Amino acid sequence: MTLPGFEQLSLIAIMLSLVVALVSTKLSPALLFFTAITVSFVSGLIELDVMLANFTNVSLITLMMLLTASLAIEKTRLVGWLAAQIAKGSLTHSITRLGISTALLSSFTNNTAVVATMINAIKENPTHAPSKLLLPLSYTAILGGTLTLIGTSTNLIVNGFVQDAGLKPLGFFDFTLVGLSVLTVGLIVIILFSRRLPDNDSQTEEQAPFYLEAKVTSRSKTIGKTVEENKLRHLKSLFLAEIIRDGKHIVPVCPQEKLLQNDVLLFVGDINSAHELAQLNGLQLVNPDHNLSPTDELVEVVISHSGQIAGNTLKQVKFREKFDAAVIAIRRGHTRLEGGLGSIKLQPGDSLILAPGSEFKNKKLNKEFVYVSGIELKQSLSLKTSILVIAGFLITIIASIAEILPLEKGLLVLLAVYIGTGIVTTTQIRRRFPLELFIIVGSAIGLAQLMISTGVADLITEVLIHYINGWGVLGAFIAVYFITLIFTELITNNAAAALVFPIAYSLAISLNANPMPFIMAVVFGASASFISPYGYQTNLMVYSAGNYRLSDYLKLGIPTSIAYTATALFMIPIVFPF
Repeated sequence: MTLPGFEQLSLIAIMLSLVVALVSTKLSPALLFFTAITVSFVSGLIELDVMLANFTNVSLITLMMLLTASLAIEKTRLVGWLAAQIAKGSLTHSITRLGISTALLSSFTNNTAVVATMINAIKENPTHAPSKLLLPLSYTAILGGTLTLIGTSTNLIVNGFVQDAGLKPLGFFDFTLVGLSVLTVGLIVIILFSRRLPDNDSQTEEQAPFYLEAKVTSRSKTIGKTVEENKLRHLKSLFLAEIIRDGKHIVPVCPQEKLLQNDVLLFVGDINSAHELAQLNGLQLVNPDHNLSPTDELVEVVISHSGQIAGNTLKQVKFREKFDAAVIAIRRGHTRLEGGLGSIKLQPGDSLILAPGSEFKNKKLNKEFVYVSGIELKQSLSLKTSILVIAGFLITIIASIAEILPLEKGLLVLLAVYIGTGIVTTTQIRRRFPLELFIIVGSAIGLAQLMISTGVADLITEVLIHYINGWGVLGAFIAVYFITLIFTELITNNAAAALVFPIAYSLAISLNANPMPFIMAVVFGASASFISPYGYQTNLMVYSAGNYRLSDYLKLGIPTSIAYTATALFMIPIVFPF
């Protein structure tokens, strides 16, 4: 076995640190990838001009333009009309219509945007509990992304790696036969197993608990009395989980613990009990300038994946001043939150319960939320404009498939038209520009090139061949798929594709095999995120909106993942022989 040199050892150390940080920390993947490529530059592994050139890679620029163009698709009436048709009829018929329409939309536009646009209609539908439909929505959006080159960012990223390796670029429909197979089998499994999802409309005891905060005021009669004496152990649907006193956390809370002035009490439970808590003498919910009364109307909102408040705390974004609303409670699926409400870092998909002020409805809510109870967020384009937007997008795609106009040039022209006509504004582009994805992909392309050029990919290939000796080409192909799948569930789909592609390509070359099945193993393995709410953006978006537990992802995700994997591993070698 070849011994690594200094350059190779340096890159291996950088890549191992990157993987460990991605798996074990909550730091932004964009920050971690950019740090890795920066360290590679500082250590002399890559030149500055080469590093910067990766951020102007054609596939990356195409991806950015595609995501920007999808802003116009979101505004059309097509998605809203489809969402309105979904919940009619039986659950089986609803999920079938949901799956087919979502998959088709996701194959041509950003699947995250598709899910964001449809969440509101599904939550407001009068026929089925949202919890029966939202997870199937996410899964079929993922499945639909595998149908075409532009269906998911992963496909375009891998296409960039393919071109950098000197291979023929992937075709628009190269993925389609395998994609249709996994979609068909996956949708059947989703229909069969979705009945195991909770009906959170009728089973209130299964509702995810909200996280509430109250403060002991100076005039409170609870001061000096124990938790038991204040009857805080006997609230109908609330549990006192934690006390924060002078910055220190008291947890678990003993019944004999005495309350002091300025204690912050953290409760977990049913938001409907918030009024009961507010009526306790001397306890004040959230801020001193907002006392909740029984007549207050509470509003639920779900944070958007593209909202600027995501990744920040309520204090950092000055939530009350920004939206004229006080946050009464926060919910993140069934995840236990820690610390005061103001110190919790908000995530896409979090549900917030608000006590709104008079100006709340006049704020630009659609910039930050994908759902606001009782309020229509989207201002759709007129029917005529919607048809023109969709027609323009389809013409651009068809021109690319027919090799009349390259996709990147067609998208540039299309964007110019959208911006020139005011369908998409520069402000919207600036707000929705996927900067994190841009940084991840640009950095990942450079790291992938380094793994190949320094021979690190070959070294890892030697190790893999040693351990899979006797398995043959098929065994190596299966190993690549499962390595990608595991990385996808542990980190993110794009990061998984970036880390595994150079290994898969080197493995194919070492075995004198056709690289295409190995490339497709990376593509489909990177989209196989069904078991965790954190592996894929759309899974996280429906987490709180559907009141799901982690076990719900296992109930539907495990059979879906097994069916998806079996179908992909069977079909890829047939469509792309070794």
